[in-house]
Parts: sequence; C-alpha cells; structure tokens
Amino acid sequence: MAEEHIDLAKYIRAIPDWPKKGILFRDITPLLADPKAFPTAVDALCAPFFGAGVQYVAAVEARGFIFGSAVAERLGAGFIPVRKKGKLPGATESATYELEYGVDTLEMHRDAIPRGAKVLMVDDLLATGGTMRAACELIEKVGAHVVGIAFVIELTDLNGRQKLARHKIHALITY
Repeated sequence: MAEEHIDLAKYIRAIPDWPKKGILFRDITPLLADPKAFPTAVDALCAPFFGAGVQYVAAVEARGFIFGSAVAERLGAGFIPVRKKGKLPGATESATYELEYGVDTLEMHRDAIPRGAKVLMVDDLLATGGTMRAACELIEKVGAHVVGIAFVIELTDLNGRQKLARHKIHALITY
C-alpha cells in the first residue's frame, strides 16, 4: 500500500479539443506511468470498501480494467470484465445504453458472479453515467448486489452521479 500523500490531480493531463473541438480530455496516462501515483490511486479507490465484504470487482473495458483488476487484487476479490457486445465467448447477459448519438451494448458472462455476491464497480471516469448504469444493470440481472462504485475522475457538470444515485459513489478527483 502507498503510504505518503500524493495529490493525484497533478497526474491528470488536460488535453484540449480531443477527441473533438470543444472537449477537454482528462488523460490518466501520467498517473498510470508514475510508480507512486498509481498505487496511491488504487489504495484510495479501495479505502471506503475495506470491510464491506466485496467478493468481486467488475469494470468496463478498457481503462476500467486497469484500475478494476488492481482494486480486485488489493481487496482480495475476483475480477469480472464487462465488455462491448460480441467480445465474450459463451452465454452472456447484455444491457443497452444511450450514447450522445446512438446506443451501445455491454455484456458480461452469465455465470461470472454467483447470486447474492457483493460487487464493487470500478472505472476511470464518471461522465454522463450511462455506461456505468448499464454495467450495474448487468450485475443485478445475475442476482448479485452492487455495494458501491469507485471512479478515479468525476466530471460533475455532466451530472452522471444522478443516474447512479441509488448506489454509494466514491470519486478521487472531481472537475
């Protein structure tokens, strides 16, 4: 576990006009690259959930996998990947969600989590909340329980927290 205090926001790079003009992209690459900042972020994501009986951590591809698998290891839990449609073999559950211009679908293996299991959801970014809401729906479809959701970054002006209001939400950095 990381011991010293590190201001994680210093490791988030702002890139203007990416992926399109008018967007200020929050890049986590410097945080991932730093051997002290990354473990500090993992510890901070875990902190509210130690002792919560988390059995599994689920995360959406791709950046969510980076943090989710590290959090699962730290909490002594299993890791469950939530993927875009068509990426998983075998029987899956799916949940569709709205994008700015269209819809997308997430999938999870139907047998990935036993009924009644306690699951922590993890992702790098909370923006509008649609992706995470769909991921939580998948967990609930298989009869498991979402004990909380942890994000590295929350973009508060996009109001994603409202779509997830019935869950305990923990964000490390807010903009």
